[in-house]
Amino acid sequence: MDGKKLEYKGEDALKEIEKLTTTARDVQYGILKEILKRNAETEYLNKYMNGSIDVSQFKRCVPVITYKNIYPYIQRIANGEDSSLITGQPITEILCSSGTSAGEPKLTPSIAEDLDRRTFLYNLIMPIMNQYIPGLDDGKAMYLYFVKAELSTPCGLPFRTVLTSYYKSKHFKCRTRDPFNDFTSPDQAILCNDSNQSMYCQLLAGLVHRHQVMRLGAVFASALLRAISFLERKWAQLCKDIRTGHLDLSIIDPACRSAMMSILSSPNPYLADEIESICSRPSWKGILCHLWPRAKYIEAVVTGSMAQYIPPLEYYSAGKLPLVCTMYASSECYFGVNLKPICDPAEVAFTLLPNMGYFEFLPLGENGALAMDIDEEEAVPNGRLVDLVNVKVGSYYELVVTTFSGLYRYRIGDVLQVTGFHNQAPQFRFICRRNVVLSVDNDKTNEEDLHRSITTAKKLLEPYNALLVEYTSYADTSSVPGHYVLFWEIQMVDSATSIDAKLLQECCVTVEEELDYVYRQCRSQEKTIGPLEIRVVEPGTFEALMDLFISQGGSINQYKTPRCIKSSTALKLLNSHALASFSSPRDPKWIPLNG
Repeated sequence: MDGKKLEYKGEDALKEIEKLTTTARDVQYGILKEILKRNAETEYLNKYMNGSIDVSQFKRCVPVITYKNIYPYIQRIANGEDSSLITGQPITEILCSSGTSAGEPKLTPSIAEDLDRRTFLYNLIMPIMNQYIPGLDDGKAMYLYFVKAELSTPCGLPFRTVLTSYYKSKHFKCRTRDPFNDFTSPDQAILCNDSNQSMYCQLLAGLVHRHQVMRLGAVFASALLRAISFLERKWAQLCKDIRTGHLDLSIIDPACRSAMMSILSSPNPYLADEIESICSRPSWKGILCHLWPRAKYIEAVVTGSMAQYIPPLEYYSAGKLPLVCTMYASSECYFGVNLKPICDPAEVAFTLLPNMGYFEFLPLGENGALAMDIDEEEAVPNGRLVDLVNVKVGSYYELVVTTFSGLYRYRIGDVLQVTGFHNQAPQFRFICRRNVVLSVDNDKTNEEDLHRSITTAKKLLEPYNALLVEYTSYADTSSVPGHYVLFWEIQMVDSATSIDAKLLQECCVTVEEELDYVYRQCRSQEKTIGPLEIRVVEPGTFEALMDLFISQGGSINQYKTPRCIKSSTALKLLNSHALASFSSPRDPKWIPLNG
């Protein structure tokens, strides 16, 4: 990627988006041609292409693959073999996914210019936002960013998350300072490997600058909610630091401590009194608006499984701050941006930018009927894939990418629905991850179905001033018939009210009645699935679950609560925190299809 593109700002950035999307077909062809030119002599491509750089031969001969197909090559490079196994440029690091969906982190190769592409996408965000919310340069952003201590592969390559890679790179640390990337958090706090010290210092810095904060955010909504929970426990100590001008002794990271002492600089009892008065209120409804009164929006991923966090974020902001999703990205590739960020979270659509990689799509269904009829490991005929500019509005697809760093026709696993086009570039709604499913018999419940059913059921809690703050699931097949188990963490807004067993049993039934035809047939007619069970867990359980995954190598920055538990250790933790169990008292309704 041409380095000068990193400097696109304001109108230039918007013009570049228009240029790229208007010529999407040509840009995509050029990207694939360049990838083939650079990587034609690699062991992987040469096996199928015999040194050719012909696009039609690529589409005809190179297979569609999943992670298990490319993993052996990545593992060989991690062990010291040459990058030329899969790419013509040196692999500079191995990126790891969060690992919570598939059970363990996936390894993704990365080359130096990948950072250029990520930075290019980041630099588009504020020009887009400025079209909708003016005055963002008149203050600071309180964004909570975190890194994870990195490891090394056997041959010495850095092994880390994609966000840790970015925050530790010169692209972030040596970024041009301007009013739009003026963060409350000092870089030293963001780069602190200890997540508790980092969280404490970033919240402290955000409180010190509370009257300058124009926008709040984290990468994922879950991280922002974790920060609010942390603030609930630590606000008194944070106020003490502000009041005295002395940093708590628990902050022992030298760089972090030095940076924070510069921010505290002198005692500020007036500011401490302000914050103490707000945090001492019996209800934290709207707390974000009270603590940061100039904030205009919250930026975080709230699509897909993150949609679960919309109600609590709306509670803590009293519904006054728009929830903004700005971009769509993964460890394997950064994909695109949301050109209409101030929209309802349910309407978020991402415009894929054709210069980020070569994109193809595996059709999954049309006319709103999601038909995930291709198993994740089933061989896919090459001719079934559709190019970026040829997808159809309303249809569902699985995203397939080819990158400069050595992934060829690689199934990302994300299910997307086309919502429209911006010039030649399609816009997609993120639906779910394909590989997050519950299954006991012939049933197959995907992440979207699970979320939809729980969203309906949790409405039964609202009249009792109760919030479902988090959930996960697993298929219990230890007995016959097996059954679905949901772990629910419920927060009582009003301690004077309570919920009884009958209500939770009715929630079980409601979830089941919202699940698909096959599930209800297995439950009601064939009796191959037992009654759905809800296990209510004690407050803080899902924070403990997050800590567990982080201790096993996950990143606080990338963490997403797994919607289907596959880890026996995680399951043991959840069960150890269970307070009560409730099961469906009756079968869900099921009517045989005609014919």
